[in-house]
Order: sequence, then C-alpha cells, then structure tokens
Amino acid sequence: MGNLVAIVGRPNVGKSTLFNRLTQTRQAIVNEEAGTTRDRQYGKVDWSGKEFSLVDTGGWVLNSDDIFEGEINKQVQIAIEEADVIMFVVDVMNGLTDLDMDVAKILRRSKKPIVVAANKADNFEMHPLSAEFYSLGLGDPFCVSAINGSCTGDLLDKIVSLLPEETPEELLDELPRIAVVGRPNAGKSSLVNAFIGEDRHIVTDIAGTTRDSIYTHYNKFGLNFYLVDTAGIRKKGKVNEDMEYYSVIRSIRAIENSDVCVLMLDGTRGIESQDLNIFSLIQKNGKGLVVCVNKWDLVEDKSQKAIKFYEETIRQRLAPFTDFPIIFISALTKQRIFKVLETAKEVYENRKKRISTAKLNEVMLPIIEHTPPPAWKGKYIKIKYITQLPAGSVPSFVFFCNLPQWIKDPYKRFLENKIRENWDFTGTPINIFVREK
Repeated sequence: MGNLVAIVGRPNVGKSTLFNRLTQTRQAIVNEEAGTTRDRQYGKVDWSGKEFSLVDTGGWVLNSDDIFEGEINKQVQIAIEEADVIMFVVDVMNGLTDLDMDVAKILRRSKKPIVVAANKADNFEMHPLSAEFYSLGLGDPFCVSAINGSCTGDLLDKIVSLLPEETPEELLDELPRIAVVGRPNAGKSSLVNAFIGEDRHIVTDIAGTTRDSIYTHYNKFGLNFYLVDTAGIRKKGKVNEDMEYYSVIRSIRAIENSDVCVLMLDGTRGIESQDLNIFSLIQKNGKGLVVCVNKWDLVEDKSQKAIKFYEETIRQRLAPFTDFPIIFISALTKQRIFKVLETAKEVYENRKKRISTAKLNEVMLPIIEHTPPPAWKGKYIKIKYITQLPAGSVPSFVFFCNLPQWIKDPYKRFLENKIRENWDFTGTPINIFVREK
C-alpha cells in the first residue's frame, strides 16, 4: 500500500515550493501536460529506498489562497483523515501566527505523527529563530529552506522514519487489480454493489493495511480479479458536505494500488474539473483506463448521434490520450455493467501484451521510412531498430536511431499512434523512448 504524506499550513509559508523541492527527483518522469489541472499538488518522493506520495492538501481546497480559517481547517481535516504522516509547514521569517496556533491545536488532538517544517530558514543565522515553534507542542521544528534545499534531507529522514512499516497484503500477483474511481455521486458504490450483487459470499475481503482501501476478490462468471475499493464506498461517520475535496485524495491510494481504473462519469453532468483531476492521477501513475458514463437511464437523448457526440467530447477533454474504451451504463438498472468488467480485463491484457521484435520492425520500419522524422539542420534522422522493453507496468517501446535528441514529442506521438493502429493497446498508456544506437 502506498504511504501518503500530506502538507498543511497557512498560505504563503512556501508549501508549494517545498512540495516542488521534495518531489523534484521525479520531475522528469511526471509529465506536466497542459490541461491536467492542479498538477503541482501530487507527486512521489523517493528517499533512501522508501517511496511515498506527497500531497499538498491546500492545492485541492478551493480558494486556498485566501486566509479563510475554515478552508485551512478543511485541509487539516483531510490531512488528518487520509495521511500517514502530516508535515506542518511554518515560516521562520514571519514567526508564529494565530493561524499557526489554531492549526496546531487541531493537529495536537489527532493521533497522526506530525513533523514541523520551519521553512524559509535560508541561512544558518535564522535557525535559532525557529525556537519559538516549540510552543506549538508538536516536537522539534526542522529548519529547512525550500528555496535552496538546505536541511531537507534531515526532514525527509524524519518523515521516512515515521512511515508505517508496510505489511504487504496476501494477494495473488497474477490477478488484475481494478479500481472504480470518480467524483462523489457518480455512482461508484452502486456499480460496485451491482458487481458484487447478492452473492456476497463469493466475495472475500482482505482487510487492507490501510483502513480504507480493501481488495475485494471477485471470482464469478469466469472473471477473476481484485476490486480495489475506494474509501468512498464505506462512508465516514460524519459525512462532510465537501466530499469533493476528499474524492481526489481518496482516489490516490486506490489508483496507485490498481492496474486498471474505471473512471465513473455522471451522464447527467458531463465532465467536471474534479473528473480531470482524477484522470490526471490515473495518467501520472500510468494506469489502464476504462471510462464509464453512468446514469445513462436518465439521459433522454440516447441516439447514436448523441452517443457519438458524448464520446468525442470526452476524448477531447482527456486528450492527448484518447485510445480508451467508453461504456455507457446504468448501475441502477445494471445495464451493460458486465461489459465494464470484461473491458477492464481486456485493458489489463493489453498492458501485459508483448510484441515480438521481428514483428515490430516488420510493421513499423516501412511506416517510418514512409514518414521519417523531420530532418534537423540538414541532418537526416534514421531509426534503425525497434524493440519492446521487458514487461514493466506500462508497455514501453525503444526506437534506436542516430540522433535521438532531435526526435520531438509530435513525432513520438505519431509513432505511438501507429503502434496503436497496428496492435490493440486500447486503454493503456504507452511509453516511447528514443535511444542512441
């Protein structure tokens, strides 16, 4: 199970800068594609062999730049409920404020491990100033500078030491793991309940290490896989009217622990920014995708034309990744819900698909010859050889050529599209790498 560390703090203490500093090791892998909203709020950190997800909760809360005490309290609540460790950022230059005290008050009551990061200690003269943060009652403050990165190592050491020891769940590895994700009220619970149906005894629950995400083993009608359950299905005691905020943070764990994500959209509402947030998480983690448009029984115009228009709109909003199945379902009337499972299984198979090197070269080299990469300053770029990398989580292809640095994204996208035209990789992302021969 992935560990989750959340950043909280009042505005302008440098949460985002610190977030960027700590996650930058992965910046190259995480693609900052335009259109994926609020990207800077979620990233992975790898420190001394331990990996965890870092979430800047402020980023998911609306108007988090206003000093709305209510908004900050919401961020803190989210962090307390969802994270394994909370990083509380304060500002050495400004010193202690009433708002910091308020946040500390909530944090002290929580049972979660908390690390105080005293940011903006850009030189050592400023370190003694952090002494006043002892009065927060949350242990030693760690002086750091998000701007120049000083002392962030000590902070990470501390965080890693507080992460819970992972006890891996007893899972059969070769089974696909399917997560149903989406905004609140898109019908996730109804869909999962419809899958599981009355035959509850066929379903076994393996209690997860984390309190929310539980793998449900589903084995009937010749389909055998794990359903990765988002916490949204087991409602919290106090239902918060701002479920929107939670939905993204909730989804993180489910998405990270799955192979294929079923993204539920509400057919009566279209695509909203929250859906795009969740989609960008699926993309960043390189997971398979099946889009389900739920509540189709409530939509009046069900003509082919309407369906086509709907599909095009969805693909437009989620571009450049457009090769994924879209299924129109109704969890209520159980219309086409079985197709969802079958399709998710197909996407899983596509992720595992291997294409022989001979076949790849036989098909792709003539295509490349016909449309070679654009020449650069009179130099011709020749791709000589293609191979698929050994099975990773995402199908990855390497193109060997003489001047790899001059093959730009548009051409890589062209190559990806040609691979998709010739082999079925529906629903799964593809990595294209260009290397020197």
